[in-house]
Amino acid sequence: MKRAYLAGEWVETGHSMAVRNPFNGALVDNVALCSSAEIERALQKATAAQGEVRSMAPYQRAEVLARIRDGLTAKRDLFEHTLSQENGKTLAESRMEITRSIATLDIAVGEATRIQGEAYDLGVNALAAGRQALIRRFPVGVVAAIAPFNFPMNLALHKIAPAIASGCPVVLKPASKTPLTALLLAELVQHSGWPAAAFSVLPCDRAAGQTLVTDARVKLLSFTGSPEVGWQMKRDAGKKKVVLELGGNAGLIVDKDVRDWDWLINRAVLGAFYQCGQVCISVQRIFLHQEIMGEFRARFKKAAEALRPGDPLDPATTLGPIIDSHNRQRLQEWVQEALDQGAELVTGHAVLPIGQGNSMTATILEEVNPACRIACDEAFGPVVTLTPVESMHEAFQLANASRYGLQCGLFTNDFDTVMQGFDTLEVGGVIHNDVPSFRVDCMPYGGVKESGLGREGIKYAMHDMLEERILVYRTR
Repeated sequence: MKRAYLAGEWVETGHSMAVRNPFNGALVDNVALCSSAEIERALQKATAAQGEVRSMAPYQRAEVLARIRDGLTAKRDLFEHTLSQENGKTLAESRMEITRSIATLDIAVGEATRIQGEAYDLGVNALAAGRQALIRRFPVGVVAAIAPFNFPMNLALHKIAPAIASGCPVVLKPASKTPLTALLLAELVQHSGWPAAAFSVLPCDRAAGQTLVTDARVKLLSFTGSPEVGWQMKRDAGKKKVVLELGGNAGLIVDKDVRDWDWLINRAVLGAFYQCGQVCISVQRIFLHQEIMGEFRARFKKAAEALRPGDPLDPATTLGPIIDSHNRQRLQEWVQEALDQGAELVTGHAVLPIGQGNSMTATILEEVNPACRIACDEAFGPVVTLTPVESMHEAFQLANASRYGLQCGLFTNDFDTVMQGFDTLEVGGVIHNDVPSFRVDCMPYGGVKESGLGREGIKYAMHDMLEERILVYRTR
């Protein structure tokens, strides 16, 4: 059984939680299940460590991050295999996540030494003549990080790495289904030179984790997960800063001027079915100019049907399982609801035989009632809807007809249309000639409406983890 990591110590709690392979239900490992008592100890330690981490020079924080990066690089095979076991990603998808995790740490190494301030003359009128200002940015304090199951390494690092770069202690609650890679990460942090009291990884249930939401010693809460949970956390959080990366039902808009069908279809299949669609910027709604609807449907259907569900540890598998049977059943019900209301099934809507896990074939629907849950809610699974449009203006309006607004993909070769989409689409990011699932770990990432609050991306996450302080002084 893996112990929890509490401020530099590996602890047993007297309780445990099973981690199971989503494909076949096999036990991967047991981990220590923490209670509010362990969280209290971690917060005490983290609060006491604030002065020590705040006093570290930028180059020292950068060196810590570099050691974690180098440790992850050296042990990437272990992390990749563990990730596929606990999460159900295919091996190729796990390799991609660890590659991105290394890049995230590498970006943070640089940003740790670029915490810049300002200096300027306050003499905008006679009352302030002879006064100068210095503005510096200081660590906000203890950061509570609550990570999701779908990217248990990279999205945890999008909270941990900027906190270390900023000089903030961190207490991490990994997702209950995927705590193993986070505990492996704790081993790297333990030997990185980061103060022991300033980092903890505590697997726990939601009730115990609520302390991280409500406790006033936490100065910033960073949560990635469902909108329902996230917005309730914001209501419960009190006066602390809150950063929320929540759900979406991302749109992909395709104009009639397609030049490279292979690129379009390859990207659309990847965007829709990568990690079995369990990505908050997964392609869920595709809006196609009616002149290309038929050709797109035929090509997309063929490519989707070529995906091979199965054991994520089998290199031949290209479509891994859904995280658990509950979510597979939910998706089956949502698809059936749409079919009962008149939708047409292009392909999919099948599950593997009993004993072969929570896999579901890539599913494509058209003629879907926009009020159906599979269209207006977040599917978080391998299901896509196709909708023909007469114009890009109509596509923009349909894409905006959602309570979510994370990212949107726009395939067009007309630059005026690109700029109209940038001006019109109510999302955190517009991705030209690619899918909404595109993300580089240095860019500002986040949503509007119910999709979240604040931004990730190392530099942008650090903005919330640092507070400005001004010194006003007289020169004469």
